Amino acid sequence: MNSKSDHEAEKEKKLTITNRFGDSLENFELSNESEHKTQVYSKKIPNRKNGILKNSDTNRGSVENNYHEDVDLADILGSNWPKRAGVAAMILNNKSKTVTEPTTCEDSNLKAASPILTKIETEEPLRFTIADYQPLNEIPGTELAIGSLVEVSSSAVCEDLYGVIRWIGIPPGTPKNVLVGIEAEDESNLKNVLTSDGKHNGVRLFTCHEGRAVFVSANRCTADRRFADVDNSIPASRASNNQAKKFGVADCPAIYGSVPPLEMHSSEELANICGKFKGIQGHHNSCYLDATLFSMFTFTSVFDSILYRHPGPQDIRNYSEVQKVLRDEIVNPLRKNVFVRSDRVMKLRELLDQLSSVSGLTCEEKDPEEFLNSLLSQIMRVEPFLKLSSGQDSYFYQLFVEKDEKLKLPSVQQLFEQSFHSSEIKLKEVPSCFIIQMPRFGKNFKMYPRILPSQVLDVTDIIENSPRQCSLCGKLAEYECRECFASLQTGSGLECTAFCPKCLETFHSHIKRTNHVSKKIFSPKEFRIMAEHMVVPRLYMELFAVVCIETSHYVAFVKSGSGPDAPWCFFDSMADRKGEQNGYNIPEITCVPELTHWLSDEGARSINETSTNDKELPEHAKRIFCDAYMCLYQSTDIMMYH
Repeated sequence: MNSKSDHEAEKEKKLTITNRFGDSLENFELSNESEHKTQVYSKKIPNRKNGILKNSDTNRGSVENNYHEDVDLADILGSNWPKRAGVAAMILNNKSKTVTEPTTCEDSNLKAASPILTKIETEEPLRFTIADYQPLNEIPGTELAIGSLVEVSSSAVCEDLYGVIRWIGIPPGTPKNVLVGIEAEDESNLKNVLTSDGKHNGVRLFTCHEGRAVFVSANRCTADRRFADVDNSIPASRASNNQAKKFGVADCPAIYGSVPPLEMHSSEELANICGKFKGIQGHHNSCYLDATLFSMFTFTSVFDSILYRHPGPQDIRNYSEVQKVLRDEIVNPLRKNVFVRSDRVMKLRELLDQLSSVSGLTCEEKDPEEFLNSLLSQIMRVEPFLKLSSGQDSYFYQLFVEKDEKLKLPSVQQLFEQSFHSSEIKLKEVPSCFIIQMPRFGKNFKMYPRILPSQVLDVTDIIENSPRQCSLCGKLAEYECRECFASLQTGSGLECTAFCPKCLETFHSHIKRTNHVSKKIFSPKEFRIMAEHMVVPRLYMELFAVVCIETSHYVAFVKSGSGPDAPWCFFDSMADRKGEQNGYNIPEITCVPELTHWLSDEGARSINETSTNDKELPEHAKRIFCDAYMCLYQSTDIMMYH
């Protein structure tokens, strides 16, 4: 045998001769469709005392015998691999396309000593598309459907695996098996489980974070016992103990009918409802929803039309179901008992996740505006609070301004007027509620390190066709000059743009303002007749809540009544925690009597001048000045008509 034939034989053999019991894996290619890469594995796997039969050896009638440690390839890499894994699947599953029988006497001895040797030939991996999968809305024979919270029994997981069902259906090739795609609640238990980002066999069935999706058979899924309603057949004492173990507080009954919002007139009165296990109990990234709901319903009725409007022909089929859960299981218990357990809120989260286009509301980190869009716009079909002169409607207003380096502690009023002035839009009417998002982007970038939430928001100059005062004499204004924005030492930016005819001529006689262009302001005829005998009113809205964010965690400052002297409280749905993974969060309401003074012009200036470093600020002062994310204002006059 010459060297050339040896070289050709070695070069020619690129397929593996193997069997179920772990013969050497010389060289194979595994195609990974999801990564679009081909990995070549050339490492020999230790095997039992068996023979390695090559094509060239078959032709020459020679056998190369290797003796290695007793290790099974299937033990190393697992078995029952899908066909789409190509060559590797057949190696691990002990399947072959052709069988090469020993042909020589020497080979016959080998045959007696070892199992049949198989030759694996490469084949094209099976490829599936979304059309090959038959989707279902629920698991047949159960109450589990897409959006249901489940726990999964799996031998690969040492502890309970919880999650939400994101997909149900029948995969290709298995008409009797129902497959369930689950977005896991926690990644810590998935170390030994095959995960993805919602793909199965390379086919996108749903979308979630990488490493959170698991696919299991339907018989492994049961309803999450942590959020199951108490069975009436279970004795009350036993049920109470079970709920107390899960949530720390056993009782959180639904309350039917109409319950008015709370109203506190003093800090002493507010202190009586403060403490731990007060407010809305948080669970698994629910802080964005907890803080927003607490702000919307605890001490104000500005959103109460959502709770009582009867369904109309334009509403979705589940409108009444969502309304009842929101009113009877969340808002009413919050107002009557000052506590809502997290399983009650989870019912609302499940419904929002199923019925709106906003996904991940049951487990992912979200922002308040995503929750509001889901609840107000898509499900409850609430009439938008803001009607803009541009013809657009909205539920909240994002401040867009250019940073002014001269402003060290800008107020919401200043930023609000800058934003409306630069956008050249106005409101068609005074809203009952005005939700303003601060000029920050994402969870980290803030345009201004500190912002003062204005206790009162003057909206007079942004209302279209509303009477305005002359910025100089106070009489009825008839003209507006946008170029005079913030031109006066006193007054706000937009207030300086309104003039009566006489003051317009006088003020613009200055050489710097002769080129300004003004336009006529429309005022109702009835008001013009009475203008000489009355003072032009200004329109104000009252701050009643500030939602704040720090390191992805939302909290809220909420005013416990109406009027300038009403005390403020601070709410955190996850202020403390009992237990680890299977424990529960402890919500807390704290009275903040100093907040009214901090929000005044004098108090804000004093505390910010004495504490130039954020770390030197009192804890709650730092939250309100540095972490404000969304300010909520209400008009007590207008809200009576909505």
